[in-house]
Amino acid sequence: MNKTLGLDVGTKTIGVAISDSLGWTAQGLTTLKINSEKDDFKIEELVKIIEKENVSTVVVGLPKHMNNSVGESGERSIYFSEKLKERFPSIKIELWDERLSTMAAERTLLEADLSRKKRSKVIDKMAAVFILQGYLDRFN
Repeated sequence: MNKTLGLDVGTKTIGVAISDSLGWTAQGLTTLKINSEKDDFKIEELVKIIEKENVSTVVVGLPKHMNNSVGESGERSIYFSEKLKERFPSIKIELWDERLSTMAAERTLLEADLSRKKRSKVIDKMAAVFILQGYLDRFN
């Protein structure tokens, strides 16, 4: 069975989560350091993950404002997803409304009583888990 990858794209990092082979649960995988200003999105590192994990679908979080408009962060996610589509024409790339996923991840980490330093290391990966789990729950 093919897996689904979930991505939370920021300016400095991309949180990466992966589904189990049945497509029921999302687990945090890694956080990639990027430089969006220099157009460095670590596509080749994602290639390795996609090939190793037999990924058939990539879900990119699309941050929207509460009024449903797309701002600078959303534009970055759209641009990033287009770059992925160029690199992976045979893989399904989907944008997924991720409103509040980072806040939900932050709340979960606060409830787990993690220090600010520890939270900052895992927040993007955790946000990717929330994005991917929301996507997977749509089908289950």
